[in-house]
Amino acid sequence: MPKLSQAAKVGLFVVLTAAATAGIYRGVGKQFGVGKGYTIHAYLNDATGLAQHSRVTIAGIPIGTIDAIKLEGGRARIDVRVNAEVPLYDNATLGKKSSSLLGEFQVVLTPGTPDHRKLRDGDAVGIITEQATGGEVMDQIKDIAEQVKIVATQLAKSVGSDESGQNIRDTLKNLADTTDALNKTVRENREYLNTTMKHVANITSHADPEVAKILENVRLVTQDVRELTRAAQTKDGKGTQNGELRETAERLNRSAKSLESALGHVDKVAERMDKGEGTLGKLTKDETLINEVQGVAEGINDYVGGISRLQTQVNLRSDYNFLSNTIKSYVEVRLQPREDKYYLIELINDPRGKTTFEQVDVDTTNPNDPAHYRTVTTKTTDAFRFSIQFARRLGMFTGRFGIRESTGGVGLDTHLIGDRLEIRQDLFGFGEEIQPRYRLWFGYEFLNKLWLLGGVDHMFLSTRRDYFLGLQLRFNDDDLKTILPFSSGALAGGAK
Repeated sequence: MPKLSQAAKVGLFVVLTAAATAGIYRGVGKQFGVGKGYTIHAYLNDATGLAQHSRVTIAGIPIGTIDAIKLEGGRARIDVRVNAEVPLYDNATLGKKSSSLLGEFQVVLTPGTPDHRKLRDGDAVGIITEQATGGEVMDQIKDIAEQVKIVATQLAKSVGSDESGQNIRDTLKNLADTTDALNKTVRENREYLNTTMKHVANITSHADPEVAKILENVRLVTQDVRELTRAAQTKDGKGTQNGELRETAERLNRSAKSLESALGHVDKVAERMDKGEGTLGKLTKDETLINEVQGVAEGINDYVGGISRLQTQVNLRSDYNFLSNTIKSYVEVRLQPREDKYYLIELINDPRGKTTFEQVDVDTTNPNDPAHYRTVTTKTTDAFRFSIQFARRLGMFTGRFGIRESTGGVGLDTHLIGDRLEIRQDLFGFGEEIQPRYRLWFGYEFLNKLWLLGGVDHMFLSTRRDYFLGLQLRFNDDDLKTILPFSSGALAGGAK
């Protein structure tokens, strides 16, 4: 009968706690709101690399997540849930941005300008910015290669034949002859040029009465220059061939032939690949090999993508127990691969140690003792406690199951005021004590990442019941996320 009465008390207390939690949620939710944000959508031609629950950013800062990805009208519809405090306008843009070399993408938004209409829940983003895919880049490279081939062919036709080479040599020879003739003309008429320069100096030094003489001298000089030029053109002078220009022409001819040969080799390689010959050809033609390579790449992409989406939260907590006058410390790590679930690993330093109870029923024939009696032995050891739990969130509630402070246990968390207020319940210690251990406490984030905690421990056991008040620091540690794959390998090697 006492056991049944105690169970009834536990059930009644849980029902009352749930009713009080619902009442607090309704009252607080009406006053402050839950802050779930609003949903907008957009249509993309290609949603490759995007995953549900991936983060959406503006200027590199997360402002929401991908709520759903589905096919609609032959295009990919992306539903994005945006935080309530982030406004978007009807000139906002949405696009994909590569976040890794393995083909993973993320959605990037620009908010638009306040002079436009603000988007509401269910509105669509009309301006889409999409990056070029790898196939489009390869097509552009192929077109460029074809244009280079055409230019090289025309260049080879222009300077690659013997006739064209002879024309270039003749042109260079004529240029050398003309330059040599001009040099000779200048040297032979240096005296005349000096005289002319003196006349020009005299003309510029005289006044207006000398203008007529200046014009006459200019006419004479012009006539002399014409005669000198005519004489230079009719003179049979011999010049030297410019060796540097000839060498340049020969190099240009050789380069054109080399380019034509290289393009020929490229055509042969492309033809072999098209026929499925060689390693690259088999890779492009063998469907089984292609599927295997694609499967490996997708597996690596999923693994790396899971690590990039993994959130690691570190919680440092200390509580002061009023009745026992002790301080209890916690170090907690949360591994959260998705928004709605996480894994909890916790190490606890309890100054009261770890207490176990051993119950022994004794039957005796000793006339000095009762025929049947029970002994209870209490044993306390100075040891750390640990917790390993799996948690799953549904709406405003999070359920937890696993090991709580080195014993089996369950928990229920209620989240209010935009997840800044938590009501947490733990029921554990099923094999450690005669009665299970029930703990109820509240947490409030009064400063960024700093929480104020308070509650009651051992509510069912009056001899061990205590009241506590504490502080907790919560922060995300991206460095811890990067070493998790290596730490798992190290643990596996140590186990071997």
